[in-house]
Amino acid sequence: MKLSDYAMSRERGFLSAHEIDEVRLPAQFDDIRNAAANLSALLTTGRVRHWLDALPEPDLAEWMKTADETQIRTLMVHYSFLVQSYVWGEADPPAHLPANLARPMVALADYLDQAPLLPYSGYVLDNWARLDKDGPITLDNIYMYQNFAGGDDENWFVTIHVAIEAQAGVLLDNAAKLIGVADDGDEAEAERLLVEMDLAWERIYDVFKRMTERCDPYVYFHRVRPYIHGWANNPALDGGLIYEGVDHYGGKPQALRGQTGSQSSIVPAMDALFAVKHGEDPLRSFLDELHQYRPAQHRRFIEDLAAKSKLRPFVEGSGNQPLKDAFNACVEQVARFRTRHLEYAASYINKQAGSISGNDPDVGTGGTPFMKYLKKHRDENRAQTV
Repeated sequence: MKLSDYAMSRERGFLSAHEIDEVRLPAQFDDIRNAAANLSALLTTGRVRHWLDALPEPDLAEWMKTADETQIRTLMVHYSFLVQSYVWGEADPPAHLPANLARPMVALADYLDQAPLLPYSGYVLDNWARLDKDGPITLDNIYMYQNFAGGDDENWFVTIHVAIEAQAGVLLDNAAKLIGVADDGDEAEAERLLVEMDLAWERIYDVFKRMTERCDPYVYFHRVRPYIHGWANNPALDGGLIYEGVDHYGGKPQALRGQTGSQSSIVPAMDALFAVKHGEDPLRSFLDELHQYRPAQHRRFIEDLAAKSKLRPFVEGSGNQPLKDAFNACVEQVARFRTRHLEYAASYINKQAGSISGNDPDVGTGGTPFMKYLKKHRDENRAQTV
């Protein structure tokens, strides 16, 4: 396996190979880009739907035949933010998404084989850029390009995720290499790669623990989180959202999952590599469903890791204790990451008082009760050392 076969790299991992500030869209999308760029102001008026209802509906069919995929992904970022703002930008969500937003959103999503609402890829993976193009992808050199309300807390929440994804490139590159190394029975190289992954996890953890520096739990819950919900298991949108003018939906409401860090492919890729299994529970079913919300190439990477990895039996059958220790250290690092995720879920969501339509503190942004099952998955992870 090679990362390049999945449009990935050691330097960027699952992050886009392009930077969104360098992508140019044709003039036919000027009204869309301007509305997206001015989204904070439109939301502040309290009548964002009035402004978004007036947007033209560009003809995407002909354009997508020759458009570069980076342009299509960039336009999906803009449209997904507009769609979320239309639904959640006023006090009570609508039952219908107007055709001028629904048809372009579905066309873009269908082309990319993703769901027609804001995905993690649109919120994080494709929605960042470096300030200094010669510098690294680190917190002091990146910014969130497309915003909702904007501000430090929203920006920091996203750039923390971007910086984590960049650091994870080492994990993914080494995971791909470990497939062949295990097949070849090379214990020394397997140990080296695993030790290198353990060190990369430390760098990831150093980024993750900085979330609280500039993203306040209260502000996150009341000013950041409301815009990223989906339309599944959400009492404010009973049964889902109707996409007007989309013939193949037949006028039926679509119950789609909201953007969530659980759509990140890092932990599922590690579970696939280390053959970590989770018992049946609501969170397991939810995470299995979320797999389809990831970019197609990332889904394929995880599936290929799961199908090809013989790392666990290779390590289990070895008498090499340092190799086993290196394997176990990486399994423990994933459990440690899940523990920090659990802590943040408690402080940023569960302990906050729900006072916004659809913003339930007992339900994750993807639409499932999470506290009990996050603990269970963490404990199952930790129990599967060799």
